[in-house]
Amino acid sequence: MPLSSKTILITGAGGFIGSHLTETLLMQGASVRAFVRYNSRSDPGLLRQLDPALLDQVDLVFGDLRDPAAVQAAVRGCQIVFHLGALIAIPYSYLHPYEVAETNVMGTLNVLLACRAAGVERLVHTSTSEVYGTARSVPINEDHPLQGQSPYSASKIGADKLAESFHCAYGLPVVTVRPFNTYGPRQSARAVIPTIITQALTQPASIQLGNLDALRDFTYVSDTVSGFLHAAQTPAVEGQTFNLGAGSEITIAALADLVLSLTSPSSPPPLTTTHSPLLLDPARLRPEKSEVQRLLSDNTRARQVLGWQPQVSLEDGLRQTISWISAHLDLYHPGRYEV
Repeated sequence: MPLSSKTILITGAGGFIGSHLTETLLMQGASVRAFVRYNSRSDPGLLRQLDPALLDQVDLVFGDLRDPAAVQAAVRGCQIVFHLGALIAIPYSYLHPYEVAETNVMGTLNVLLACRAAGVERLVHTSTSEVYGTARSVPINEDHPLQGQSPYSASKIGADKLAESFHCAYGLPVVTVRPFNTYGPRQSARAVIPTIITQALTQPASIQLGNLDALRDFTYVSDTVSGFLHAAQTPAVEGQTFNLGAGSEITIAALADLVLSLTSPSSPPPLTTTHSPLLLDPARLRPEKSEVQRLLSDNTRARQVLGWQPQVSLEDGLRQTISWISAHLDLYHPGRYEV
């Protein structure tokens, strides 16, 4: 299913993964409509980081996922829809669970209804590894139980189940992808890797973090985007869910040590002594029962069915991310806890 001849809608196009997906599709010659949450500044989010010549090719549409008419108008005339739009910050979901549930659940329902009415060829729905909660068994495959350990994860479980129901009830050609901890250039300091990098570049003697023992499976953004494209193009996979994870895990403490070694290669800091620069900031901890202690993906289904596999190692991906953040430090507030 070549995408270069398709009209494609991307919800959440102004976000981290969405901007990279938009950029990749434009470079492949696709016609892209970008649905971005309205603001009075006409700010397209991270799409502003694209080359101006590429950005000029985007059909930019402002609206809100919670507005059915706006979503219907955005979907109309599109053959492929990538639904990435969501409120994704877990700490924010503790503060504003209603807004998160309304956007992620009802917003997804509006996308599903619009895609059904428009008769789209394929809807790629975005889930998250957070729906699994703390791993009961590892590696985590797509049949692992879903656990709503935060309002955010609960809202995504609801969205996933709506997508599943529309395939079962109406035959909607939807495919669900479940990224594990994507990182890379343009990501905000809401996420742990930019949080570590910005502090390592500006205050390496004192790195403020949350749970240092949590285990995560990190995937570089170009690999995640590749997974989205495979999910859109592979025939006869409607109704299926695919993990997009590297299949390796690392503690946050070890991750921070690695970032410190890459940002100061000539004189690596003492990483295993009592003089470690890693400091626990209690404000960054999740409530005890809400903490997801371990995420490790089983990406067998994506490899075997979609023909997808990650290409970028963690160290190489970190080097590219460090390089980009170093050149864009003015976009960050190192050391500040971003909810």
